[in-house]
Amino acid sequence: MNNQKSYYAVIFTSTHTEIVEGYSEMADQMEALAKKQDGFLGIESARSSVGITVSYWESLDAIKKWKANTEHLFAQKKGRELWYNWYKVRICKVEREYDFEK
Repeated sequence: MNNQKSYYAVIFTSTHTEIVEGYSEMADQMEALAKKQDGFLGIESARSSVGITVSYWESLDAIKKWKANTEHLFAQKKGRELWYNWYKVRICKVEREYDFEK
């Protein structure tokens, strides 16, 4: 991202049920939809026994609008009903960043 100003990270940590049908398709749809939202900056994800997805946003207002998006609300409901045993959402302000690349 390499922003000079601060921004926000939404950290979504989860464990899955044994139901996998439809999950990957929904995750892909939500990523594509998030990329179209005002204030979206990027996304990173990893999964093994615990999944971690971090999305980056310009403002708390952009995060609030994403959470209230109708299609996203539907995906959240399906996630609670089918795909997740547990999840936690953390919203953090990123004050600075740095990286290394070989």
